[in-house]
Amino acid sequence: MFPHTRLRRLRRRKMIPLLAETHIGKDDLIAPLFFDETAVNPIPIISMPGQYRWPVSMAEEVIIMLNNAGIRAILLFGIPSVKDAEACGAYAPDGVIQQVIRAMKKACPEMAIITDLCACEYTDHGHCGYIGECLDGPGLLNDTSLEMMQLIAVSHADAGADIVAPSCMLDGMVSAIREALDDYGHHEVLIMSYSSKFASSLYGPFREAAGSGFSFGDRTGYQAPVSNRREAYRESELDAAEGADILMVKPAGWFGDIITDIKQIGLPVAAYQVSGEYSMIRAAAEKGWLEERQVAMESLLSLKRAGADLIITYFAEDVCRWLDE
Repeated sequence: MFPHTRLRRLRRRKMIPLLAETHIGKDDLIAPLFFDETAVNPIPIISMPGQYRWPVSMAEEVIIMLNNAGIRAILLFGIPSVKDAEACGAYAPDGVIQQVIRAMKKACPEMAIITDLCACEYTDHGHCGYIGECLDGPGLLNDTSLEMMQLIAVSHADAGADIVAPSCMLDGMVSAIREALDDYGHHEVLIMSYSSKFASSLYGPFREAAGSGFSFGDRTGYQAPVSNRREAYRESELDAAEGADILMVKPAGWFGDIITDIKQIGLPVAAYQVSGEYSMIRAAAEKGWLEERQVAMESLLSLKRAGADLIITYFAEDVCRWLDE
């Protein structure tokens, strides 16, 4: 007790780095990337300053740039040239993501390539699968849409993806995808499930980036309510039982309690710092209201402190540069 115990001794400037309980390293980071099949040059994403829709022709250049920065894993999103009700472009052998995977694997085979496995960017209605009549009117058909996820997963694995990341929050999606991958000989492809994904208001900038706005309704019927902690845990617990290799909490920053909960399941946990979180920090920094580097690093440290093993963040390349300075 005081005066013998003085915690301020631990906070002397030279002691803080030595005694830090939580650290961010380059190997913790996953960089999300958008590739647009119609783009000729990089297209700035207005609501996400510093982020772009990249043309497929630049896939090799982008992956080498990130690898040189110290990034070891990327998460791919595709924007196709044509959308339809059945998301045919999502599982086409020559689809935008399939082209990008093959180019990246050739240029940088050591990079871990993760693919977002969903259909909202590829459907003309913006929902994550097949649409039909449900109890509350037109909506997402769960079991039929599992077949679509299987097609997409196998096509990504055939192209060379190391990890597929189903983000559609369909019941049974992990077991269906695992079965399909194994049936086609992709036993070593991992599944990183968006297992506790909330119906959050923080996805707005992403919908501009990926062109994934919906033509009717919303996604509250298949994403978890932000108010429900136990339900979010059950979602991850079920995905773990179905064979997920990595679990995910999305969004990240306001859901540290969920990250801590999910950590107890025993699988690696990824935290997705989503577009809204990124854009808020960027916008405040541009206004001069916050110091971007300090706030961004603090936000990521909080995710590690909560228990995240991996962090998906649009700040990934910036963090690598800051760690080198």
